[in-house]
Amino acid sequence: MIKQAKTKHNVHELIRNRWSARSFSDKEITQDELETIFEAAGWTFSAMNYQPWRYIYAHQKDKVYFQKMVDCLSGGNKPWAKDASVIIMALAKKNYDNGTTNISALHDLGAANATLILQATAMNIYGHLMGGYDKEKAIELFDIDADEFEPVVFIALGYLDLPEKLIEPFKTREVTPRTRKDVSEFTKEFTSDNKESFFRE
Repeated sequence: MIKQAKTKHNVHELIRNRWSARSFSDKEITQDELETIFEAAGWTFSAMNYQPWRYIYAHQKDKVYFQKMVDCLSGGNKPWAKDASVIIMALAKKNYDNGTTNISALHDLGAANATLILQATAMNIYGHLMGGYDKEKAIELFDIDADEFEPVVFIALGYLDLPEKLIEPFKTREVTPRTRKDVSEFTKEFTSDNKESFFRE
């Protein structure tokens, strides 16, 4: 079941088909498939082409490190993310090589994550990004240099399965139609006749 977005305009099918699934099958993502997805992320634009994204991951078949990934997640993510084929931790490199803070690092990582997810969707692999996790535990379990690298999100990847396998409230969330704000709610054209800003009430 693909929860295709109902759009007003002719949005690309790949974008309409992308959604944050929770029900994953036991079909494995191969290493070649995963590296294809990562390579796509690597072609994302970034400030000064610095490419500040970093990814560490574990396949479900590696019981030790996959479980460490799961252990970092919040209680609302563990019950379904444990069935993903791969769990990824996405990190941003905070500084340029000269020590200057890269103020674009989080933006660029977010762009890479979007590219990663769209490539996965094109391969009928679905992803769910998770901000609910214990950052300090992640830093400790994976020996991360927190002065240089910031864990930002976890990503569960897998092939789709039926929503019926999920417990509540996740089963209901899996079948609830997707909604988004109308374009008019988050865009504003500035013209000589219209200078009102939506940044001020």
